[in-house]
Amino acid sequence: VQLQAYGGGLVQAGGSLRLSCVAYGPTFRNYYGGWFRQAPGKELTFVAGIYWNGHAVSYADSVKGRFTISSDGADNTVNLQMSDLKPEDTAVYFCAAGDYFSTSSNNYIYWGRGTQVTVSS
Repeated sequence: VQLQAYGGGLVQAGGSLRLSCVAYGPTFRNYYGGWFRQAPGKELTFVAGIYWNGHAVSYADSVKGRFTISSDGADNTVNLQMSDLKPEDTAVYFCAAGDYFSTSSNNYIYWGRGTQVTVSS
């Protein structure tokens, strides 16, 4: 599986961005799709995850109520709609695919290149 993330950028606090992760080759049908982020000087942390069929949706506490993860139904794209963005959401965001639901980056097999999200105050 090759993963490609799209949609990062610069936005003001309170704004919205939509990230998309597209799987090339084998689809997300066989995997659990997750989003992680890494802020400068900080560790990689789980943001949200979902199975291609919409099951087992999970969010980090820091983004609950503001971010929404979804699959496109055609099982090759996982989206992350980010609303009410805060400066502390600034990070490089990575999409990943793993065999099963997990919030640990160690359990993900495939990773896309990161996309920068910057939220200005």
